[in-house]
Amino acid sequence: MLVVLVAAIFIGTFAYLFQRSKPKETQYQEVVPEMGSISKSTVVTGKIQPRDEVNVKPQINGIVAELYKKAGETVQQNEVIAKLKVIPDMSQLSSAQSRVRLADVNLKQAQTNYNREKELFDKNLVSAEEFEKVSQALQQAQEERSIAQETLEIVRDGVSSSNKSGSTTLVRSTISGLILDIPVKVGNSVTMSNTFNDGTTIATVANMDDLIFDGNIDETEVGHLHVGLPVRISVGALQDVHLDAALEYISPKATESNGTNLFEIKASVKVPAGITIRSGYSANAEIVLDQADNVLTLAESAIQWEGDSTFVYIKAADGWDKRPVETGLSDGVNIEIRNGLTPGETVRGTEIIKSK
Repeated sequence: MLVVLVAAIFIGTFAYLFQRSKPKETQYQEVVPEMGSISKSTVVTGKIQPRDEVNVKPQINGIVAELYKKAGETVQQNEVIAKLKVIPDMSQLSSAQSRVRLADVNLKQAQTNYNREKELFDKNLVSAEEFEKVSQALQQAQEERSIAQETLEIVRDGVSSSNKSGSTTLVRSTISGLILDIPVKVGNSVTMSNTFNDGTTIATVANMDDLIFDGNIDETEVGHLHVGLPVRISVGALQDVHLDAALEYISPKATESNGTNLFEIKASVKVPAGITIRSGYSANAEIVLDQADNVLTLAESAIQWEGDSTFVYIKAADGWDKRPVETGLSDGVNIEIRNGLTPGETVRGTEIIKSK
């Protein structure tokens, strides 16, 4: 019995190994070309930003005395955002005070001359022409005194008594929009913009009703773009939100980044009602570079390449026949077949891998 059992095991093992060693016929997936559309697109990373974003700066040096607005609030053009307390420049203040004192002296002398000339004129001892000259000199002295006083008030207080509505101590928004940021606090020192510095930003205001997508595209793809091309925007922070946009700017000059030439592009974004977009949101812009409609398409995995030539294998009665084809646009999954195939023919696809 033992001998028979051993013999049976030996024969069974031999038969199993023989079957495993026999070559098996390779099997392939079968694909059929169909009529359809193919588009080649690219994805550009960038940000959504307001078209108009303005840094509001003071017109004088001073200290923030009051803040009337905060980030997230809307503001109208010329609406007051903050009030400043002036810190006068000592040399300018001294000069303005000196000018007032000099104007007082000149005015006093002009008044004395006028009074004396008036008495003589009333007695017909001087001509009308001489009296008019003295009267004019008095008016000029009065005007110079007024100007000197206004200059002193502006230097000392930031505003003159005759023009309080145009006070430079009141920082006003230059546009209507949303306040994105107020980087200062009450008590902070601020400086005006001049030749030597940019000045302190009191607030950043933007029109959030007019947004653009700003990104960079590789030089190998920029040649396919033109102004007016439709763009589809996906916002990373907002799931399932897609925005329509239109390409409106393509930079004429490249910028180098990590050895790659990139061109800046901008697209105007349309935001539907009920969707809130915040400045600086990261976004991806899908741009269709080329498109072919109503063409014969085939899975690109079925295409075979030999140098510059392409061909496929067509199912025949005794196997697969090799046939050259002319290809066109590809989207990475499907490819356009311009010549060599007709709809309905069966084409050999990728090999079917069977698990052992």
